[in-house]
Amino acid sequence: MVTTPIVVAPAIDFADVRAEFDLVDGFPSDALDEARQAADRYADVREDRTDLPLVTIDPPGSMDLDQALHLERTDDGFVLHYAIADVYALVEPGGALDAETHRRGQTFYLPDGSVPLHPREVSEGTASLLPDVVRPAALWRIETDHGGEPVAVSVRRALVRSVARMDYAGVQRDADADRLHPSVEALPDFGRLRSAAALARGAIELRLPTQDVVPHGDGWRLQIEPRTEADEWNSEISLLTGMCAAQMMIDAGVGLLRTLPAADPAAVDGLRRTARSLDVPWPPEMGVGSFLAGLDAHDPRTLVLMSEAPTLLRGASYAAFDGELPETILHGAIGAPYAHVTAPLRRLSDRYATEVCLAVSSGLPVPEAVRAELSAMPKIMSSTDSRAGKVNRACIDLTEAVVLAPRVGETFEATVLKEATDRHDAEVFVASETVIGPCGGAPEEGSTVRVRLTLADPQARKIRFDHDR
Repeated sequence: MVTTPIVVAPAIDFADVRAEFDLVDGFPSDALDEARQAADRYADVREDRTDLPLVTIDPPGSMDLDQALHLERTDDGFVLHYAIADVYALVEPGGALDAETHRRGQTFYLPDGSVPLHPREVSEGTASLLPDVVRPAALWRIETDHGGEPVAVSVRRALVRSVARMDYAGVQRDADADRLHPSVEALPDFGRLRSAAALARGAIELRLPTQDVVPHGDGWRLQIEPRTEADEWNSEISLLTGMCAAQMMIDAGVGLLRTLPAADPAAVDGLRRTARSLDVPWPPEMGVGSFLAGLDAHDPRTLVLMSEAPTLLRGASYAAFDGELPETILHGAIGAPYAHVTAPLRRLSDRYATEVCLAVSSGLPVPEAVRAELSAMPKIMSSTDSRAGKVNRACIDLTEAVVLAPRVGETFEATVLKEATDRHDAEVFVASETVIGPCGGAPEEGSTVRVRLTLADPQARKIRFDHDR
């Protein structure tokens, strides 16, 4: 992980970003009324599983808790119980709240707060799997063998109660000190098994230098997102559940998949050429996923390769089907079919994919009201995914410009992530400021150079460096 000095920006008003992307925190009064009166429509059919000592793992301060888990070792392998907030049970189909969530599509995250998919009365209240309260959930039970591969999968409506709220850094500290909570004592071993299985099936994980804007005192600062092993272990739980959900829906012939074409061979060849030019060994028999996973995070050449790696995985989409399977069912980065089912408080599509799985697991027909919504999900989710990415980029661009505005004319050491082309400037990473930006001139990809800051315009949300020869 890159460590850098803390560079603090003064108070920043993100209101212009919210306005530009039509992000409104408040809800229509009729939708808000429904949220405040929300009641569990399936209360009479739920299994009481409040005996399970489930725990949540989320960023510090999170209140919209979608998932809670309990993982145990058995003589035959592992048993995972994974509770997912049962949002469908609390949102009346066809009501005002339902209509508003379809308009929003997902929760949008900005440095100064989120614009939620659901009113906070639901997302941080009646549906959230907060500790020490009973909540309705879709409870997955996944039995695996000793290698972490699923052998039996089911999902039922249940009442659950989380006994502890954890965060990634805390879980990592507890793992390092050999004092993990009993409910996740097996998580490191299980997570590593699943990670190894991912590489074996050709999964490709891109560990990009992800920028975040985070509060700092009365202002803001940029940081490279810290990612621990605990993040990876927890991610494997969600990925496993999504893979099981996808297979369940494929077998039933109805559902909603998250799809991504397999890596383009030409892009893989291009990445191999870049590795050769940077003198990074890549044995011919080694797959791209294993190559990327083995790169040294502290080597500047890794930043270059990881910045080029997104060309491997393009064309992410959603595929709804009812009868005939879609042409593409694979998620190329995961190396298997995959579905979003684990974040219904923050993503609309999960609500409906989960309902399909609940029906299939119970041997019941998928409700017509759910089938009718599936075909609308790809358009809603693709458009809001795009908007979420643009919102995040706009917030980072604004913060970079504000941080650097007083420093125009200064020079910095930078790693060249991408060389200039006929259409684009070079791209550089300035570690001391945690900034990635365009750079004029023709610095060599992978090299460490001096660059001069020539533009930092908060109003335009733009920065620019020039190669300082």
